[in-house]
Amino acid sequence: MKKIFFLTIFLTLNYFLKSQIIFGNSQFENYLPFLQNKKVALVVNHTAKINDKHLVDVLCEKGISIIKIFAPEHGFRGNSDRGQNIPDSIDEKSKIPIVSLYGKNHKPSAAQLQNVDVVLFDIQDVGVRFFTYISTMHYVMEACAENRKKLIILDRPNPLGDYVDGPVLKNEFRSFVGMHPIPIVHGLTIGELAKMINGEKWLKNKVQCDLEVVKMKNYSHKTQFFPDIKPSPNLVNAVSIRLYPSLCLFEGTNVSVGRGTEFPFQIIGFPDKKFGDFSFTPVSKKNMESKPLHQNKICYGIDLRDAALDSKFSLKYFLEFYRKSGWKEKFFVQKEFFNKLAGNSDLQKQIIEGKSESEIKESWKKDIEKYKILRKKYLLYEDFE
Repeated sequence: MKKIFFLTIFLTLNYFLKSQIIFGNSQFENYLPFLQNKKVALVVNHTAKINDKHLVDVLCEKGISIIKIFAPEHGFRGNSDRGQNIPDSIDEKSKIPIVSLYGKNHKPSAAQLQNVDVVLFDIQDVGVRFFTYISTMHYVMEACAENRKKLIILDRPNPLGDYVDGPVLKNEFRSFVGMHPIPIVHGLTIGELAKMINGEKWLKNKVQCDLEVVKMKNYSHKTQFFPDIKPSPNLVNAVSIRLYPSLCLFEGTNVSVGRGTEFPFQIIGFPDKKFGDFSFTPVSKKNMESKPLHQNKICYGIDLRDAALDSKFSLKYFLEFYRKSGWKEKFFVQKEFFNKLAGNSDLQKQIIEGKSESEIKESWKKDIEKYKILRKKYLLYEDFE
């Protein structure tokens, strides 16, 4: 009863604080002038809402000429499986063409931008380096720079914006699940990260785009925020978002993180009773996971659904399962993918060598301190420190 009471108080406080934040997309006075009498392309998905209306519908009602929608991983409606190629299509309601940036290409082409004057970006991020919406933003920025198109980012809160942690990515491990030399939990809003990418000249050939960030009002990095709309099909609530950076590393192993259940990124398990007393069975789930790991098998492990809503990045769950497995190198069934998620090959070696969490974290401490100094250059809001 006590836990339910405090959870109710927390969610009430979170709702109050969230209601005070004015997102970038609600500040029409700061971006509509750039769109008037222009041909506009949107980079959006299901999270681009103003109250209960999608940004596409709001702008159409205001007479803005939207000629194209670019959609990231999971699609415009946000209901496609992870990694699923998404074809181009037409939005049923507005009849606007939708161009997929998670299919045959990740980057808008010159032809796709030819008739566009301004590009508007509004997607809810979760503040983790391997969440691919920021990779999509990178390629959109690059395309805008190369084709001399203005890019406007409508800023949104970062639900993990209250801290920084994890190894900083090394450039040789750069991929679509990690494109920038930043920690796993980078502590920036999507607008701040865009300014960093631009300012540090991380785009191809060091080009810079004509970037405008519409800041939020009443937001700081001390603000506890969780989105009302699922950012992606398997980040279903606040707990899953807070645990996501810690549990996603399991995706390079044969351990289930609850995909194919109602509680993804809140439970961990494997089909062997030595991993724990808690059990679950992954099954095919429409709009979440069609072929989950260990489908229709009973997995045993741990239940994290009661994890604290201020949980931070930790290796303790990973190290616990690694020790229980006894598999050594064989634990990493997708070694290269694990290294891409980690952003280096050091973490895998440290785990195999039996290093403790404190020893491992000490190894990236200097990189984190250097990153924090860089980060301060691009902050648009009061920091958590």
